[in-house]
Amino acid sequence: MRMIAGSDFHGFRPSFEALALEAKKQKADVILIGGDVTNFGTVEQARRLLLILSEINIPVFFVPGNCDPPSLTNLNFDNVKCIHSRGVIYGDLVFIGIGGSPITPFNTPFEMNEREIAEILQNCINSLGDEIGQRQIILVSHPPPKNTRLDRTAFGIHAGSISVRRFIEKHNPLLVACGHIHEAKGEERIGETLIVNLGSAKQGSYAIVEVEEEVKVDLQTLKI
Repeated sequence: MRMIAGSDFHGFRPSFEALALEAKKQKADVILIGGDVTNFGTVEQARRLLLILSEINIPVFFVPGNCDPPSLTNLNFDNVKCIHSRGVIYGDLVFIGIGGSPITPFNTPFEMNEREIAEILQNCINSLGDEIGQRQIILVSHPPPKNTRLDRTAFGIHAGSISVRRFIEKHNPLLVACGHIHEAKGEERIGETLIVNLGSAKQGSYAIVEVEEEVKVDLQTLKI
């Protein structure tokens, strides 16, 4: 399965347009969006931006970011589905999501404490029950896991989620696609799980993800 993944658009329409073109060019099976669709915008603004991706008729699985309104978790239309707090089976894979972020000093619209994040991640598993079977899990998480180089801010602070990290250590997902900390773009592993911080799509960052017998990630730059 081939996926195109981007995060942290912050309302920048040209990035959505460029990602849609790239998804068509790459003949992607799925588009993953890791949050911050808007920059402190509305659900209607988010819908208009995600419609750019919907129009190319490729399934879009997304989560909101901390700069999006929490009500974005209820936005589903056409082939666009929010997977925050729920799971979706697509092919041989299970896609689950956690949006928002841990508490920040900036009082952004969608923040949660670690207990709430842990409960939402468990809800994702509970929503599927026995349907998960032996399928491998793809986690789309706005916040990166705590204490990796993928959650380290420019000030040296680890601003990721400990609950996301604990979920990874317990459930061993195949891939975690995250964002939130723009300057920490890159890849790292926790156990057998490959984690990629997608960086900021507003600045052109995105990834091509190939899942066959193993998962491969190629971080690229959009032509905006």
